[in-house]
Amino acid sequence: MDEVNARIVNQQSSISIDSNAEDFTKTETVLLPLDKRLCLVGPLAADPDVCNCAQTFGVPVVTSDDGLQYLEDRSCKTIYVLNTFDDDLYNTLYKQRQSILGPVALRQLSQKQEQLPDNTRPLFNLSMTGVIVCFTGFRNKNELSLVVPLVHHMGGSIRKDMSVKVTHLIGKSSGGDKYQYAATFKVPVMHQSWVFACWEQRFNPDFSATLDVVIAEHKLKPFHGAKVCFLGFPEDEDKHMAEVLESNGGSVTHLEDVDCTHVVVDESTVAERPEISSRAQFVKAEWFWTSVQKQICLDEKEYLFDDYIEQVLSPSARRESQPSATPSSATRRKRKRLQETLSSLALQPSPSVYKRRSSVSDAGLLSVSGSFLDCTASPEKCLNDLPESSPAIETRKALTARQQVVMELVQTESNYVNILNTIMTMFKKHLEDMPEEEALLNNTELKIIFGNLPLIYETHIKMLEELRWTSAHWTEERSIGNIILKYSTDLLKAYPPFVNFFEEMKEMLLMCDANKPRFHAFLKACQTRPECGRQKLQDLLIRPVQRLPSISLLLNDILKHTSKTNSDHIALDQALAALKEVMTHINEDKRKTEGQRVMFDIFNDIDNCPPDLISSHRTFVTRAEVIQLSSSEGLSSKGNFLVLFLFTDQLEVCKKRSKAFNTLKSPNTVNGYHQKSTSKPYKHVKLMPLSHIKRVIDIKETEDCQRVFSLVFRNNDEIKERLFSFAMTESDVDKVTFLKTLCRQMATNACTADADKFLAYLEHQQLDIDTSDINNGTLSKAFKFANRTRLKVGRAFSFNKTPSKLKRAVSSMMSPFGSSTNITPASQLAQMRLASYSNINELADAHNSSETPPLAPMSVQPTRKLKASSLGATALKRL
Repeated sequence: MDEVNARIVNQQSSISIDSNAEDFTKTETVLLPLDKRLCLVGPLAADPDVCNCAQTFGVPVVTSDDGLQYLEDRSCKTIYVLNTFDDDLYNTLYKQRQSILGPVALRQLSQKQEQLPDNTRPLFNLSMTGVIVCFTGFRNKNELSLVVPLVHHMGGSIRKDMSVKVTHLIGKSSGGDKYQYAATFKVPVMHQSWVFACWEQRFNPDFSATLDVVIAEHKLKPFHGAKVCFLGFPEDEDKHMAEVLESNGGSVTHLEDVDCTHVVVDESTVAERPEISSRAQFVKAEWFWTSVQKQICLDEKEYLFDDYIEQVLSPSARRESQPSATPSSATRRKRKRLQETLSSLALQPSPSVYKRRSSVSDAGLLSVSGSFLDCTASPEKCLNDLPESSPAIETRKALTARQQVVMELVQTESNYVNILNTIMTMFKKHLEDMPEEEALLNNTELKIIFGNLPLIYETHIKMLEELRWTSAHWTEERSIGNIILKYSTDLLKAYPPFVNFFEEMKEMLLMCDANKPRFHAFLKACQTRPECGRQKLQDLLIRPVQRLPSISLLLNDILKHTSKTNSDHIALDQALAALKEVMTHINEDKRKTEGQRVMFDIFNDIDNCPPDLISSHRTFVTRAEVIQLSSSEGLSSKGNFLVLFLFTDQLEVCKKRSKAFNTLKSPNTVNGYHQKSTSKPYKHVKLMPLSHIKRVIDIKETEDCQRVFSLVFRNNDEIKERLFSFAMTESDVDKVTFLKTLCRQMATNACTADADKFLAYLEHQQLDIDTSDINNGTLSKAFKFANRTRLKVGRAFSFNKTPSKLKRAVSSMMSPFGSSTNITPASQLAQMRLASYSNINELADAHNSSETPPLAPMSVQPTRKLKASSLGATALKRL
């Protein structure tokens, strides 16, 4: 056999830290023949799948119980295929520096049609092919000796130092140079459990160590190995932060703990760093929350508490971040100055000492909206903007009252625009610019929360520019009202969408805050920044709702200090009227939007609801729960509970489903299994256009008849009217108010101003309304349900199915009145007096007539109570 020499790497050491293809030429050289053969060891020799895979490489395949007989055979390079890498045979072959493969690696190489490897590193599978690992934080080599061989067995490589070729960093704890390098270049930082979990899947040929779900499960948590103490936070916030810390791999400790690694400080309440014995780093709360948001332990140098204190004391000085454990004497002096400054602030007089002549309070001088955010500056400004001398006060006293209010308007407008700018840049833009893999919110959530803000922001930026120019070039003849009038149309376009959907925006924000931990951490981190004034995003987003009333108050104040001879007086009046119109439009538009939103909810709650109920011109008005008192055709049965939903042009009648009696029905079953009931709370009965309701009858209250009313109904296809009678069941709904609201809507649809002409008043005896037999008890409804079921079952098994026409014909021939009268069945029915209705036009003449109305023959009398009730034209005239 012809042989040629080949170089392979000596990589038998199980704790080699730097093993990769580039370093092969630097290691020991071993002379081996080019020809190869596969040796299937032990039970693998009887595995047909392994044997078939071995034949695909085009090399000789031999079998052996242990393969030791080929150790001294130098005529061919033997590659041993072992089923396990943890027995004595493996150790023997490994010490002899033989090439070893696992059955999974053999199958994977065969499927990929790749050549057999030339190196002598044992390879069980290819699940870590392409993975280059670096380690950090491991001080015990025994731990590495367990991890490194497994990486090699799965086809991975290891580097000693971080470089651009490293794909994964395995860390013992968060922090360190390698960790920060990985965080900067977005290299996944993994826990060592990742390697062990991948090894447990070693017999799965389809498994890959780089699957997203595997990486996410075993990623090193941002505070893994950190012991953190929280200082200066309220009790509830401290508890919340402790829970977040533990869920992200850290543990809570106290200041006296020598193993404490971090002290997170609330810089708004802590002014001096306490002395501690550990080398813990003092950081701001922003470091904690931003680390949670980015799921990586950030570099503490950017968030040091010492630098914050130094920045407050000397804003112009550059920060020199030094990880010193103990503060220097200079730092102590600066902290002492800070304490003195804070003490002097507490002793200074209130701004009310310099109160101007204005009806707006000093709280309004800061912000009419009532929040201190308008006057909250960043830490760099708050200590430098203190009142220094009386000349500034004297200058302000020299201003006219009108000019002072104008300056206040400009200042509050500037503060408001700054708040909008904070929302647009710190929140909206930052969230939108995040890469897709790091996104905290999806596009729909972003649109619901921030989608209606840009137009408001743009309008107020332009308005602020003109107000600032007017204030800088002030004369008493300058017009403020014209500026507001100029942008009143833009305000009308910008504000309604935001105000109308403010509740939906707030609900979406709260839902995302509760369900998305990274987004919650982002909001917390932003809240710690000076630009937010330590207020939540939810508090900032309410400012647009408050701004227009604030401007209106300030314009009123300017008007009070503007003489009637000033040209701006008329403009201010017009501006106030325009603002009032804008706010009225917003309120009306919001009311309509809420009405339409309620209409969608009602539609979703009604089973078999007509689709045309949803209309852009229709809004919900009110509702009432009633019980039906009459059996009328086209409606429900007597005694049923109904709900009347009144819209601007329709009255939706629904049957209210009872949970108690739904349980009597047979359960739905599919394939023998019970289905969960998904029935809606209401069932559609009838949709009445208000134009078809001819009259609303208010039944006078008596002891036996309370909260009863009737509706006279006739559609365009009917000749006579029908009467529907109801009794209200809700004590908190006023009957008179409901009926007047109904009549008002009817008048609006009829384009008439007189709503009272649709309302009539009658006694219950006049309509034969009887409420004595209405029993709302559970037992009576149960008997009613049982009786209805019995009738259905009886009809189903009845053999008496004589055609109705034949029955009437036979009945007519047998009737003794059939030959003596000319009364047809239709006329006979028309002359019958029904139990549920008495014609109103006959009520007035009832006492003058003693004649008994003709009775229909028994042959044509209905076998059950007729459900049709009609009203004649004369009855309507009497109403």
